[in-house]
Amino acid sequence: MREKVLHFWSYLFFKRRIKTVRPLVILLGLCTALPAFAQTTVRGKITDDAGTALVGASVVIKGTSQGELTNKNGEYSITIPSGSTDPMLSISFIGYMRREIPIGNQTTINVTLETDNAMLSEVVVVGYGTQRAGDITSSVASVKAENFVKGPVRDAGQLLQGKVAGLTIGTPSGNPTSGSQIVLRGNTTLFGANTDPLIIIDGVPGNLNTVAPEDIESIDVLKDGSAAAIYGVRGTNGVVIITTKRPKAAETNVVEYSGNVSIQSVARKLDLLTAQDYRSQIAAGTRDASWDLGGDTDWLREISRTPVTNIHNLTFRGGSSTTNYIASVNYRYLEGIFKKSDNRTFTGRIDVNHSMFNKKLVLNLSLLSQLNRFTQTADGGTFNGYTYRQAVIRNPTSPVYDSNGNWFEQPGNFNYENPLARLYETDGLTRNADARLIANITYNPIKDLRLNALVSYSRNNNNAGYAETKRHISTVRDNRNGYAAIGSSLNITRLLETTAEYSKQIGLNRFTLLGGYGYQENEFESSFMQNFNFPTDIFSYHNMALGKALAEGKANMGSSKNVTNLISFFSRLSYSYDDRYLLMASVRHEGASQLYGAKRPWGTFLAGSVGWRITNEAFMKNQTIFDDLKLRAGYGVTGNPPSSSFLSQALLGYGGFIYSNGEWVRSLGPVTNPNPNLRWEEKHETNIGLDFSLKKGRISGQVDYYVRRIKGLLYDYQVPSPPNLFTSTRANVGVMENKGLEVLVNFVPVKNKDFEWTTTFLFSTNGNKLVSLSNDLYQTTNDYFTTGGTGEPIQTFTNIVFIGKGIGDFYGFKVVDIDESGKWIYENKNGERVGYNDFGHSFEDKRVLGNGLPKYYGGWNNNLRYKNFDLSVTMRGAFAYQILNFQRMYLENPTIVNYNRLKSSTEKVYGKAVLTAPLEYNSYYIENGDFWKIDNITAGYNFNPKIKNIQRARVFLSTLNTLTITGYKGIDPEVNRSGLSPGNDDRDKYPTTRTLTAGINLTF
Repeated sequence: MREKVLHFWSYLFFKRRIKTVRPLVILLGLCTALPAFAQTTVRGKITDDAGTALVGASVVIKGTSQGELTNKNGEYSITIPSGSTDPMLSISFIGYMRREIPIGNQTTINVTLETDNAMLSEVVVVGYGTQRAGDITSSVASVKAENFVKGPVRDAGQLLQGKVAGLTIGTPSGNPTSGSQIVLRGNTTLFGANTDPLIIIDGVPGNLNTVAPEDIESIDVLKDGSAAAIYGVRGTNGVVIITTKRPKAAETNVVEYSGNVSIQSVARKLDLLTAQDYRSQIAAGTRDASWDLGGDTDWLREISRTPVTNIHNLTFRGGSSTTNYIASVNYRYLEGIFKKSDNRTFTGRIDVNHSMFNKKLVLNLSLLSQLNRFTQTADGGTFNGYTYRQAVIRNPTSPVYDSNGNWFEQPGNFNYENPLARLYETDGLTRNADARLIANITYNPIKDLRLNALVSYSRNNNNAGYAETKRHISTVRDNRNGYAAIGSSLNITRLLETTAEYSKQIGLNRFTLLGGYGYQENEFESSFMQNFNFPTDIFSYHNMALGKALAEGKANMGSSKNVTNLISFFSRLSYSYDDRYLLMASVRHEGASQLYGAKRPWGTFLAGSVGWRITNEAFMKNQTIFDDLKLRAGYGVTGNPPSSSFLSQALLGYGGFIYSNGEWVRSLGPVTNPNPNLRWEEKHETNIGLDFSLKKGRISGQVDYYVRRIKGLLYDYQVPSPPNLFTSTRANVGVMENKGLEVLVNFVPVKNKDFEWTTTFLFSTNGNKLVSLSNDLYQTTNDYFTTGGTGEPIQTFTNIVFIGKGIGDFYGFKVVDIDESGKWIYENKNGERVGYNDFGHSFEDKRVLGNGLPKYYGGWNNNLRYKNFDLSVTMRGAFAYQILNFQRMYLENPTIVNYNRLKSSTEKVYGKAVLTAPLEYNSYYIENGDFWKIDNITAGYNFNPKIKNIQRARVFLSTLNTLTITGYKGIDPEVNRSGLSPGNDDRDKYPTTRTLTAGINLTF
């Protein structure tokens, strides 16, 4: 029905236009026909493959601008000049494949159009508007709700896991408050670990948790620079555009409910020594008898539980042709595998459309409110990963309580604490309240022009409190005598965007011109207070003034405020000639307050891309291999502003304390040098792509090759002081490069009434290199810098970045063997074998041991339907990278007796001897991280229940993180890949979990 309405409006639109230009067309036709005095009129009817008349189909004399549109009966009549040589009719209609028919001596030509590949005709959101997929000239991926990852995903990011080539989405933590880690085409900066793409929800910036995953209709990913450049500085890391479920015109009142319940288990556990293992070692003489404390405690089991998660979503739709609405409520209660780890979120959203003046004016109002809360067992955090570490290293023969019923503690043992006491002697809660109000008005003063204004106001309030009792280790060991902290923050984003869009088709030419203005303001303020030495625990963190430490100057408090704004002017042109030659060009000019005072606070970001629909060329008309073949090429520039404000100026800041006149006084001094040349980091990206479709869409896909070159990377350079005010200056000097290949191929091996199987293969690569970090003015001291850390007690860096090489290299001592006494044998920088006592153990003795960033990513997704049954399987993998296994590095050394260890610590290294060397970071703990995961399996059944008022129903079973195939010995090869030290498998990481879910969907 919707297509017929569109056809009708297309008919009215083009009929009026053609009437206007008909006299001119006739005149031109007469001029071209002067040698002959007779003309031929061709009539006919255009229908689809079902025999339905197509209203508004375009019938054009090929090679000219002379054409007609079919009437309400699908009929046309067109005059052919008799002087034309081998004239042909070109017939096209949106959603159908173009046909070209030789006219010859025919006067009646009826044509049947076949349905075009749905992938080409579907609408893709490209920022400030939409485009038909077949017209896209940039690297853009679109995923609809029916292809999302199924099950109780944590956020919108996990819906795309393994669905988009080049988009890496990981879940390296099982903490219910943690989200997806998302990286698109590699790292783009040296400052900060945040490489997240810009997230746009219904036109307004947000994050992956802004809306409930169950409320999302589609997600479009702008991957390359030519697509993302319309967003300027915000689009450097790519753009993810989330479209929520929207009201539909004249929709019958509908109520939809979806709900599921899940249980979780640890996907993979560490194999630790048990109490019986301790006693066996004591009996064998390898452990002193004093280590048997008489208990038998599985500390991981003590802090763990079988979590139950439930998610419920209720959606209401309805309205008329002029006013319609959608409203939804969503409740998510996520329990963690560890006690006192949880996450509860309630989200309510309402979206209302109202049209006036014969639908020329459309008003849209959207309101979203979200309340979130989670238990806090860490000061300023969620679940304290240090508690997990304590459970891992705790003596399994230790009792939970001592003989007096108090927590059993051994404060004399360094950094050794009862994990249950850490859990139950803390009290903490974080509460977040989010509100988003979006008003959008669209006005069509004439049939080709669309004016739009969007105003939004987003507000986030965060309030947190945390307390430790007098029985906590902080009192037992550190004499804090009770501790409490509170904090709050307020984040407000105001956005105004106005656009004007003019679309027109003139003969074979179709174009859209967009222009707009944007203003975004972010206001952030925060405050915190800490105190300890309380007379009682009864008030927790709700009576901060009772503590004595703050008044004595021993505790801290503080507050801050920051306001930034971004002003933008932008424009975009999309053009198509004869559906063969495609063009997109955009420009964005914007300034950011972070560059206030600099010489160049404004930046101009240009982009352009072209496309060639090869299959629409005359020389391809007789081929039967390709339905569609399109070559794309694009180039775009985006920016990245400094993360802090006023860095171009000389700033003063408070440092440490100075003892003066008998009291401690806070010092004030320079914290930055002025640099008026400070500017944007700029990403210049070239992308070449190929889209193809064969066998009427049964085989389709995309191939993209890209080169990203980030210029003007910010870095801190050491400078002499004096004459400089400060010892370092931040400047735009560095250059970084990313290159990669992305391939996506869709197959439909089987498709009939009862059975359909769709399968998708993904493959991508990414190579990163820091090209340079110096110029004539600023020079680095060394050709490298170090990053990452092992933590205590080893206390050294883990990664190194060499200029001219890639990010992510592990750097440490290379071991090749072990001697008979259990000491390491190393390979020095000259390739020689060196014994433990002769090895220098200096920086010069370290080597590159591997890299924490995968070179290759793969995915394989399958969707099967048999009658009312459906099955989906999502799989993905990462290859050719390494991981530093912190668990083995710290827990596989038998010289450590005051902490528990892995059972593998008793095994001979290289099959020769048990290790006797002290804790050390070396190549023995660097492992290959290659893995293949069966992420998600969902089996469902759809049925029409014979129950009054229930239209449809579906039940399903689903698993997440189902199976991992890997040679990695840690708990999960999917570790942190962001920032400058990827590949470190942190020993305090919350273990990943396997989830089993049962759910139901109902439509009333």
